[in-house]
Amino acid sequence: MSPAAQHARTTTHARPRLYLSLGALAAVGLSGLALSTCASTPSTHHSVASVTTTTKPVPPPPTCPLTGTAAPGGVVPPRPALGVKIDNINAARPQSGLDKADIVFEEPVEGGITRLVAVFQCQDAPSVGPVRSARNVDIGILGQLGNPIEVHVGGIQPVLANINASPIVNVDLGAYGAIENHPAGRYAPEDTYSTTALMWGTHPTMTTPPQPLFSFSPTAPAGTPVATVHVPFSGYSDVTWKYNPAISAFQRFYNGTAPDMLADGAQTTAANVIVQYVHISYGPWVESGCCSLEVQSDLYPNASGNSVVFRGGMAIAGTWHRSTLGSPTQFLNAAGAPIALQPGQTWVELLPDTITATTTP
Repeated sequence: MSPAAQHARTTTHARPRLYLSLGALAAVGLSGLALSTCASTPSTHHSVASVTTTTKPVPPPPTCPLTGTAAPGGVVPPRPALGVKIDNINAARPQSGLDKADIVFEEPVEGGITRLVAVFQCQDAPSVGPVRSARNVDIGILGQLGNPIEVHVGGIQPVLANINASPIVNVDLGAYGAIENHPAGRYAPEDTYSTTALMWGTHPTMTTPPQPLFSFSPTAPAGTPVATVHVPFSGYSDVTWKYNPAISAFQRFYNGTAPDMLADGAQTTAANVIVQYVHISYGPWVESGCCSLEVQSDLYPNASGNSVVFRGGMAIAGTWHRSTLGSPTQFLNAAGAPIALQPGQTWVELLPDTITATTTP
């Protein structure tokens, strides 16, 4: 082999070795650089830990089921609804305890007079009365409150039998004389009083609060502004509610001008007034005397009628419907949606549908 050919062969086989050596050096160099860089990271950089915080939603504070207002001390009292029958003739006024009730129902009874069913749950009243006898319509009123207690003084036998056959717990003060008191200056039959604590104390093992009857919202729905609401049950109970914007509530008057004052000096007020037009009938029982037939109000089942909800100086016309004894009455607007009440006390005027409540703008 010539020297030139031998030189060419040597050159041809030597180049790959040179390239491999450079590649290896490059790899070593890059690896070394990487190691050098990693080794220098702690001394030249500070790592920042990523911290994720989760904020749990704060549940709303508990509210009283029948008023939508804050529960006293942040706890709904573990007790049922307590319905007390209170007389409403002239001799019964001024009454006691109505300003502590969550809801007050005014029901038509015999002779053109009305009786009141004051429903307590969240507040206590140191004096409630005068307590009078039960009526059959009480079952329709209180039946929507689950298993409430009804406190009264007597009643005719058919009514008492119907109450005992219903989910209502019957507390006739005639059998609970130890919890009665008779204030000075009061005369029978308008002299029977008690306290809510003593009334609830008759059944201390009943600890389940009622379900809400209404929906509540501080925002008033659309309606028509009103200044007064006249609810003329009769000459014995000619009621006018006047809206007072200073207290955001309606104040109650008799005969248009006489303030309905309670025994503690407070005027009867309500955040909401509901006029619920009901169909009434008479009989089959006589309440007292030859002509005082029992007044029956058609409140269930599948009963309905017109209604007007008054709140915040506004009137929201609509309808009401109730399917069963145990279901709450639904008050719906013209579109069929529930009407939200203002948080606070509500008066429900069970006005016969033969009478019309009127308003002034």
